[in-house]
Amino acid sequence: MVAMEGAVGAWAWWLGLLFGAVPLLCLALWHSTDTWHCAAFALRYRGRGSNGIRQRLPPGHMGVPFLGETLSLLWYFKLARRPDDFIGAKKSAYGSAAGMYRTHLFGSPSIIACSPAANKFVLQSAECFGIKYPVPELIGTMSVANKNGASHARLRGFILAAINRPSSLQTITTVVQPHVVAALRDWADKGTIVAAKEIKKVTFANICKMFISMEPSPLTDKIDMWFGKLLDGLRAFPFDIPGTASHTARKCRRKLDAVFREELQARKTYKDCDDLMSGLMQMKDEQGKKLSDEEVVHNIVSLVIAGYESTTIAIMWAVYHLAKSPVVLAKLREENVAMSKSKGGSTLTGLMITHDDIPKMKYTAKVVEETIRMANIAPMVHRVANKDVEYRGYTIPKGWAVLVWLRSVHTDPNYYQDPLSFNPDRWDEPAKPGTYQVFGGGPRICAGNMLARLQVTIILHHLCVGYQWELINPDAQINYLPHPRPVDGAAMTFRKLST
Repeated sequence: MVAMEGAVGAWAWWLGLLFGAVPLLCLALWHSTDTWHCAAFALRYRGRGSNGIRQRLPPGHMGVPFLGETLSLLWYFKLARRPDDFIGAKKSAYGSAAGMYRTHLFGSPSIIACSPAANKFVLQSAECFGIKYPVPELIGTMSVANKNGASHARLRGFILAAINRPSSLQTITTVVQPHVVAALRDWADKGTIVAAKEIKKVTFANICKMFISMEPSPLTDKIDMWFGKLLDGLRAFPFDIPGTASHTARKCRRKLDAVFREELQARKTYKDCDDLMSGLMQMKDEQGKKLSDEEVVHNIVSLVIAGYESTTIAIMWAVYHLAKSPVVLAKLREENVAMSKSKGGSTLTGLMITHDDIPKMKYTAKVVEETIRMANIAPMVHRVANKDVEYRGYTIPKGWAVLVWLRSVHTDPNYYQDPLSFNPDRWDEPAKPGTYQVFGGGPRICAGNMLARLQVTIILHHLCVGYQWELINPDAQINYLPHPRPVDGAAMTFRKLST
């Protein structure tokens, strides 16, 4: 009897621990990080701000110790496949008046900006917010993406001149089309393709040709693989531990730097190429000083990263949405066939378009803009507060990361009617001010935004004039990390138009 009572007592103790102490411990753990940072903030800012209002952090929660809200981000983006609910949950819990929330992501206490006004404030306040990537060396510590002030302006000016001015775009239009035409013929011969894979091949080949004068080879296949793993690590948690995406990305970055360093040395002795890399090698500042070898390497690797993966994803989504939108495809085809006929070309193959033709392709331009809006290739951009910044009664502490959540404005029904539907005709009217931020904004707006639009336009022209395609699995689920794409890579049948 005594033994039985002892056993019952032991069970009661364990049940009490399970249903009492464990939940309390979990609750304490959940609030510990947020309490710690809020307390540290209160001790640091005991007085009032310059406007006489007591300083306070934006609403939000810092998540669990060390990981912060990383698990929540992974849940919404990777498991639930509802990426917009990550911000939606914050709006429901804390309201949306400020357009900002506190959190802890990518290993740092952070502020999320996610409204048109808040995003514009951060992106255009270069004196308040600098660049801070979770792992700067993955982007290139000496690249334009990690530079600030005069050095950033100098590098950016050269890049803009090299890839965004009309004469450069005209040359690029001529250079890339043969690769596109050849690739489409190859797709038709195959009959069935994985669009993400095939588009990546042709886009990478074009970027290699424009930026580094490299033709497809076993070496470029390796470079492509290293870039892929590098991109996988860009938005992973910054664990530098063997087996993690971040650790693998760092190794691949070192391999890419080594390959391009070798290419740079070869060009000093015998190569004379008219491309972006050679331009960087010849670039001089106001004092006539050239970039160091390391600066050239860091920048060319980073520009290739920016140049081909984002364009690949945009083109894939264009092909994907057109396959599911026959009315849109018919209108697009009508415009591009008319363009081809006006130039004396066949309606099956079309003539090569020129940069001067593109402004005439009004409906194509709407398809391109709608594709880029829905693709949300970069859901966020990274900044850091250079000093204490006050915004709408809240304080962004110096040194905190600031995540400008671009995706949130593109999928908000307050700004776009039925935002997840593919509707190029919505661009009959311009977007509301501040609600179209696909290329960022301010002094760091994407330098290659016109190049990206150009490449999407070129491939759409040749696709819709000469080919037809159907998705094999139109209801395939979507992966949103590290970039949005169907799980099957948009597998499709692909053939020449019969008429």
